[in-house]
Amino acid sequence: MSTQEMSFWDHLEELRWTLFRVVIALFVFAIGGFIIMPWFFDNVIMAPAKADFFLYEWMCKLSQSIAGLPDFCDENFSIDMVNIDLTAPFFRHLSTSFWIAVILICPYILFEVWRFISPALYEHEKKNVRWVFLFGSIMFFVGCLVGYSLIFPMTLRFLYNYTLSDAIHNTVSLDSYMDNFLILVFVMGLVFEMPLISWLLSQIGILKKSFFKTYRRHAIVALLFLAAIITPTGDPFTLSLVFIPLYALYEFSILLVKADPKEDDAEVSLDKI
Repeated sequence: MSTQEMSFWDHLEELRWTLFRVVIALFVFAIGGFIIMPWFFDNVIMAPAKADFFLYEWMCKLSQSIAGLPDFCDENFSIDMVNIDLTAPFFRHLSTSFWIAVILICPYILFEVWRFISPALYEHEKKNVRWVFLFGSIMFFVGCLVGYSLIFPMTLRFLYNYTLSDAIHNTVSLDSYMDNFLILVFVMGLVFEMPLISWLLSQIGILKKSFFKTYRRHAIVALLFLAAIITPTGDPFTLSLVFIPLYALYEFSILLVKADPKEDDAEVSLDKI
C-alpha cells in the first residue's frame, strides 16, 4: 500500500508493529546480555579499573618518551569498589543488560525508522537516506568506542586519584562506577551523531554552512570547555585527545551541510568564468 493510500489508522498500525519489533529485539538482546553479563562485566566493563588496560599501557610508553605527560606507569593502580546496597548487584545486572542491548540494537532501530518513513520518500531520496542511516549507525558505535577506550578511562583515573585530603581514601561504589560508565559511553555515541543531525537539519532548511563558519570560534571555545569537563586532568596533551575528535566532528558536519543560496550562486558564477 502506498503512502498516499494509507489512512491515519494505517500509519498508526504500522507504527505499532514497528515499536513491537523494536521491543522484541530489545528483549532478546537484553536476555543475551543478562546471560553473558558476568563475563562481560569482569572483562569489559571493569577493564578500565585495572592497571593493564590497553590505554594505560599505551600512555605509559608514551609518557616515557615525551616529558610533561601524566605518569600512567603505575602497576599498582586498581579501583577499590564497594557495594552498600543488598539489591544493587541484581538490579545493576538487569539495567546494564538493558542498556547494552539498547546500544547493540541501535542499527536495527535506525533500520526500522528507515522502513517506516521510506514509503513517503522518492527513489533518489531513498538511496541517500539509506546511506545516511548506515553512516549514523557506524558513527554511533565509533562514538561509543571512543567513550569506552578513551573518555571514560581518562576521567575515571583522574577522579579516582584526585584527593581533597590525605585523610580521605577513595573508594568507588558500584552505582557510581556504572552510572559514569554508561553515561560517558552512551553520550559519546550520541555526540558522534552530530554530523548526521547536522545533515538532517540542513535538509529541512534549519542549518546552513554560514552558521558553522560564523560560530567556528565560539564552537572551538565551547568544545575546549567540554573537553576540559570530560577530562579535567589539566595537561594539554590529555585535553587535546578529547578536543581533536570533537572538533573534527564539527568540521566534518560542515561538509555535510548545504551551502547558503548566495554561496551556491557564487560557485556557479566561478564555474562559468
